[in-house]
Amino acid sequence: MTSYHDEEWGFPVFNDRTQFEFLVLESAQAGLSWNTVLKKREAYRKAYRGFHPEQVAGFKDREKQVLLLDKGIIRNKLKIEASVHNARLFLQVAEEWGSFTSYLWHFTEYTPVVGHWESQDEIPAQTSLSQIISRDMKKRGFRFMGPVIVYSHLQAVGIVNDHIRECFRYKQLVDYYKSSHFTEEIKRLKSCKSL
Repeated sequence: MTSYHDEEWGFPVFNDRTQFEFLVLESAQAGLSWNTVLKKREAYRKAYRGFHPEQVAGFKDREKQVLLLDKGIIRNKLKIEASVHNARLFLQVAEEWGSFTSYLWHFTEYTPVVGHWESQDEIPAQTSLSQIISRDMKKRGFRFMGPVIVYSHLQAVGIVNDHIRECFRYKQLVDYYKSSHFTEEIKRLKSCKSL
């Protein structure tokens, strides 16, 4: 958990494969602890073919049965079915928006949402932003994408920075938003929709 917090959580993700990885993991978490899911991450990576959404979208009943028998992942039939179903919708959204990442960032007008929390207790489980995105995803047919899961996803992929103010990562990320790398990535995302 410490290395995940220090190296990944809240850092902006700009590639769709990592976005898909977190969508699978976040939806698998529903009702469980994030620590439980993180411990199974490598098994998920193997079972879900490196989190290539094109491959997962092609899973048929045989592949889904293999997943149900895989002790390394969370063997919940509804969650497994949802992950394959969501992979197909993920690709549709990516086609429509140029990338799934561009679709998600457009909800914040391509600007990170920075929390100004003094303690962990202040961090919300969901926000009006996650409710709006969740509604849109549900309209598109996504499963296991309620506002709490969506908010966890936004935090994980750095659209939301919910590190508390005294955390060293908070300042690192705020500084990163001013960098040319971040600016170039956002510019690229904005151009995706017009492709």
